[in-house]
Amino acid sequence: MKLSDGEGMFLYIVPTGGKMWRMKYRVDGKEKLLSLGQYPEVTLKQARARRGEARRLLAEGTDPGEVRKATKAAKTADTLNSFEAVARLWFAKEKTSLVATFAAKVIRSLEADVFPAIGARPVNEIRPPEIVALLRKIQARGAMETLKRVRQRCADVFTFAITEGLREDVNPVLGMEKSFKPVRPVHRASLPARELPEFFIRLNAARISQPVKLAIRLALLTFLRPGELRGARWQEIDLDGGAWVVPAERDRTRGLIGMKMKEAHLVPLSRQAVEVFKELHAYSWDRDLIFPNRTDPQRPISSGTINSALRAMGYSAAEVSGHGFRATAASALSEMGFRREVIDRQLSHRERNPVLAAYVHQAEYEEERRRMMQHWADYLDVLKDGKKIIPMKLQAV
Repeated sequence: MKLSDGEGMFLYIVPTGGKMWRMKYRVDGKEKLLSLGQYPEVTLKQARARRGEARRLLAEGTDPGEVRKATKAAKTADTLNSFEAVARLWFAKEKTSLVATFAAKVIRSLEADVFPAIGARPVNEIRPPEIVALLRKIQARGAMETLKRVRQRCADVFTFAITEGLREDVNPVLGMEKSFKPVRPVHRASLPARELPEFFIRLNAARISQPVKLAIRLALLTFLRPGELRGARWQEIDLDGGAWVVPAERDRTRGLIGMKMKEAHLVPLSRQAVEVFKELHAYSWDRDLIFPNRTDPQRPISSGTINSALRAMGYSAAEVSGHGFRATAASALSEMGFRREVIDRQLSHRERNPVLAAYVHQAEYEEERRRMMQHWADYLDVLKDGKKIIPMKLQAV
């Protein structure tokens, strides 16, 4: 059934009861049909307005049906070439070379901080102020490391878009790092040495697995960063020689992290550290990894394991972290009289002065470090055993 409204427009009622506004018109002698919307979603007033626009186009010699098709095609193209669509295409190609857990973090950062702001925008139309605006929001919450990563990922997506011919303009993220203050170094929470007796009491009493307790003890005895410690493999350890050589790189596809400074690092092992490794041998002697993950033994314990254990001991994130043991040891050893360069070498710190860096690289201070590590381990025993604490000042080096 058709109910005419004049000038070619009518309401078409289908057998099932649905009602649709339509308009008949001619172009080059051919009759055509234009849909104006479904009733009652589109009211009579709105349908008449659409008819008026269509007739205006016809008066200008333009086919309103072709305009409708072009508009729809443009919207489809914009959707296919939106920042989110292009970013997901970039990610699909990139993730094959990334560790699964890291890849998940990459896409989550885009979904959380980027797509809500510019995800629907055509990638060819996005301009620098739009990127700055979304980065300012990240800056406002103090997440400067996240800001740096998101900025780089946006830059990579735009570079990909340009390479694929989806963007003609220059990369809008280029030079943007100058608009933001550099990331300040994060000072991890650490305990002063005087609070270690209480720490050992809590560690012994905590309801956490023995391998994790031993991992915490090794963190105190080796000064390694949590990621470097978690990825330990039995083949790196020489118990007879009292040494652990942490490689510059490990297999990142398994979540194994090598040295932060990308150089192999020697850790002299105290007698106490050797004993810890012997105890760990009972738990993972048949594994490649010293701290294997329960669900996937080819991967190490998770990055949050040690910090979670510290929370179970009653410490807040503001009081102590797995990384903070390095600061605890460095401060105490400095007070004991050990030389700063020897402590820094054991911490695997990078010397900023290039002249000194060349010297430090050659000067491993191995013997001094070995004496220092044994001195520190003996000191920890005094604290752990609850004996009267007497400052163990260095007598001779």
